[in-house]
Amino acid sequence: MKKNILVLYYTQTGQLEDIVKNIARPFEDKKDEYHVTYYNIKMKKDFPFPWPNDVFFNTFPESYLQIPSEILPPPDEVLNTKYDLVIFGYQVWYLTPSIPIISFLKSGYAEKILKDTPVVTVSGTRNMWMLSQEKLKVYLKDLQAKLIGNIALVDRHDNYTSVLTVIRWMIGGQKEKSGLLPAAGVSDEEINGAVKYGKIIETHFKNNDFEGLQPDLVKNGAIEIRAFLVRVEKVGNKIFTIWSNLIIKKKEKRPLLIKFFKVYLMAAIWIISPIVLVLHLLTTPIFWLKRKKQREYLQGINLK
Repeated sequence: MKKNILVLYYTQTGQLEDIVKNIARPFEDKKDEYHVTYYNIKMKKDFPFPWPNDVFFNTFPESYLQIPSEILPPPDEVLNTKYDLVIFGYQVWYLTPSIPIISFLKSGYAEKILKDTPVVTVSGTRNMWMLSQEKLKVYLKDLQAKLIGNIALVDRHDNYTSVLTVIRWMIGGQKEKSGLLPAAGVSDEEINGAVKYGKIIETHFKNNDFEGLQPDLVKNGAIEIRAFLVRVEKVGNKIFTIWSNLIIKKKEKRPLLIKFFKVYLMAAIWIISPIVLVLHLLTTPIFWLKRKKQREYLQGINLK
């Protein structure tokens, strides 16, 4: 009997779709053993791409506070099939799984699809995904899904270059290299090379060896942890908590507060972030062991 594989994701640009389809290819290549189904989450009212500037920043409070919007029901095939494995692709918006992903997880459909099912999470992001994955782990645990692996593909350029290229891409619609700036997003080489992770997953799945899957993925480059960015995420989550709650509570002042938040965010990236980097470097010898344990934890799939 064929095993049923579900590839579940949401994408605006198509980048994540390319990643998860490459990961699923080793299953597709064995059609006598696997039946692969793709489910692209659809919003009742979808988000625009490229993003108008005001819409991009106005999405912040609902994104960070994980306030869902309505999604269209999944196809009957997806709802009525018991899957043996789910490859779960997601993006990060404002240090949190995107609104479409949160909307799916809170929809009621998620439990029917994910309960008691092995799940491999796959993210395609600029670079800060670590604490977002921690939030996703909580949802999966509450839904009684079985997280067996995680893959995080990122833009490998430095933090400041990737800020410029992702803004150019998200708001201007330009992914390609131009002038002094490289192409935005995960490199084509890594996207095309993601098939290697699919081969690893398929081998472990066939052998029913879920315990060894994540260490094997990590060994083959599926996870890169930059301690400095973890620190930035921790600071960012504290600040975003304050801003998002303020904007949600002060409804009458929302447009003005969003403008202030935009200015603050740019200042944080270009002024505060370098200060955090310097402090991080100065304290590296002191916190080396703590950061080593942190890296090992974030490379794994367990929840504290």
